Amino acid sequence: MPIDHPRRKPRRLRVAARTSVALGAMLASGCGLIHKISPQPGPHDTVKSYNDNVGMQIAYPEVADCLSEVSHVARTALPPLVSEDPTQIPTFDLTLAEAVQMAVGQSPVLRDIGGTIVTQPGFVSTIYDPSMVHANPQFGVEAALSAFDAQYRGQLFWQKLDQPNNIESAGLGGAFTPQVFQATTATYQSELSKRTAQGGTFALRHVTLYDRNNRPFREFPSDFTGWVEAEWRQPLMRGAGTEFNRIAGPGGFIGQYNGVLIARVNEDVALADFELAVIRLVNDVEQAYWDLSAAYRILEATLRGRESALQTFQYQEVRLQVGAGRSDEEAQAQSQYYQFKARVELALSGPQGLYALEQRLRYLLGMPPADGRLIKPVTPASDVRVVFDWESALSQAVQRRVEVRRQRFNIKRREMELYAARLNRRPQLDFLGNYRFRGLGDHLFDTDRNAPLDNLTAEILSGDYQEWQAGMELSFPVGLRAASNAVAHARLALNRERAVLNETELRVSHDLAEAVRRIGLTHTLLETNYNGFLADLRQVDVLGRRYRDGTDNINFLLLAQRQVVNSEISFYQSLTDYNLAIRDLHREKGSLLAYNGVSLAEGPWANGAHRDAYEMGRFLDTRHNPEAVHMPPPVSSGPFDPSAPQHTQSPAVSASPEMIEAVPEQPAADDPLGPDQVQSESPVELNPSGRPVHVKTFTGATRS
Repeated sequence: MPIDHPRRKPRRLRVAARTSVALGAMLASGCGLIHKISPQPGPHDTVKSYNDNVGMQIAYPEVADCLSEVSHVARTALPPLVSEDPTQIPTFDLTLAEAVQMAVGQSPVLRDIGGTIVTQPGFVSTIYDPSMVHANPQFGVEAALSAFDAQYRGQLFWQKLDQPNNIESAGLGGAFTPQVFQATTATYQSELSKRTAQGGTFALRHVTLYDRNNRPFREFPSDFTGWVEAEWRQPLMRGAGTEFNRIAGPGGFIGQYNGVLIARVNEDVALADFELAVIRLVNDVEQAYWDLSAAYRILEATLRGRESALQTFQYQEVRLQVGAGRSDEEAQAQSQYYQFKARVELALSGPQGLYALEQRLRYLLGMPPADGRLIKPVTPASDVRVVFDWESALSQAVQRRVEVRRQRFNIKRREMELYAARLNRRPQLDFLGNYRFRGLGDHLFDTDRNAPLDNLTAEILSGDYQEWQAGMELSFPVGLRAASNAVAHARLALNRERAVLNETELRVSHDLAEAVRRIGLTHTLLETNYNGFLADLRQVDVLGRRYRDGTDNINFLLLAQRQVVNSEISFYQSLTDYNLAIRDLHREKGSLLAYNGVSLAEGPWANGAHRDAYEMGRFLDTRHNPEAVHMPPPVSSGPFDPSAPQHTQSPAVSASPEMIEAVPEQPAADDPLGPDQVQSESPVELNPSGRPVHVKTFTGATRS
């Protein structure tokens, strides 16, 4: 009977099993084996490793201290207010106009309520952002224009040759070729080239060659050979045309558009982003200002509730002492007093209390957290119903909103990219022309000898030896696949931006409708809460008399006291919400800066820039036949001022801000209301900020 022997495991399995056992033993041995593999410093190692004392340490950056007013304010701040009595602190009366003026003029950083400057400094907006886009060395306007600057290139080389030749010395070849070729050569080349807006290139080139060698049958032991040539290369298909080069830039790759028009649109988009950041700042300042104003009113209402609860508690204590009251009623009155006391403490020092909201406004204004004073808003809140004309407001929102203008610039950029992509879908056909004056001489310059070929300079200037070349160069990838794909991509990108614009306008209309609805709702709630507050006051008065007469339980009086405080707080919150609703509507229809009297303007140029512009303007003149000049389609329809009086059709703004300075002006004498605002019930000043604030932007222009 055959006996089955067990099969031995393959060698690879046995090796893997042994390796697993060894690895398990290493892990079980803990850190001891690791120390054996990487031993610790021994008893005789007295020098520390670089990684122990320097390499693994956390370093502190060494930079120059740029002390400014903001940094001084941050380093000299006083301890914050916690539970101090606000009546004992000097007040700093502040209007809304002064708050906006301080906010836009304190720092080059556009602050926000969220305070993302610490956690996300890269996403913070500053007044330098548009200027950085303009001065971008790769994609800025000046970088795009630099591609058309004249280029100079020069070369100068010397060379020593000492080469043995495989030549029979006694043969015929030895008579014509030396056994050791020895020579000293030099090459000088200079070139000045200029690219034109039509895509062509002009070049003026000078080449000089020096040669001194031991070849036989030479007229001169050394000679100078050279030429002066002019070259013109002009694209006829791909790369030709002013409009194409202004969009794609000269020598650009397929799908890459770095022309001056694209750079200009990028700068306009950056200006729109800057304007949006200014709008957010003004919006946050108004929010913090009205919240602080409401916090004062809420604190006053809560204090009145606490005093009322204290009087009720003390009255109940007296009744209990004379035996006329009950202990449960006294306990209820005491409980309500402490409830109001806690509410007062929260209204003063809580997260949404007076001191917290005052500090939030301080941050937006660039003030320290505390300086021994308490900001007190003095601009009265408006309680008059304001009615906006819907058609006018909607038309302005669709045209004035910075988001809409920004998206229109994106569409303009995509349109230009599609135009350039279509022109790129052509072969590269270039015309090339070259004309050359050649010469040869024993010397480089004139030596007062009239011998033939005496010097190179005279031979070239004589024009005896002239050459020229003209021709065409054609190259293209068969099928033009990459260029066709770029056209498809540009068309899809344009369709996307147009769809986004349509959706943006739809969203703007919905947001405007919500803002109009919120104005009506908040004013209705303002009237309702005011009437409810008056009714609660009468209720407290009636129930107080009935409680003192002994005809009612104390529970009704305590409930009425809480209700009257809540009604008063609701009334003040409704008043704040109504003023914020007016702000929201101006923001939604793109007139928030004009509503607060803030304007954007370009700041003064650098010294000498005006003089340079004047000198250049002396050589410019108007054309006698402007109708015969072909004008490319404009990028924008003209300047646009967000703070200008509201019109349904307005031109767009171009500024390169680098620094903001707020300058107050006297209020205009004309009607402060826009054409889309209708007064109702009584005259109302819709610009609570008072004096307009001009945000001056400094470009830091340099001399040309």
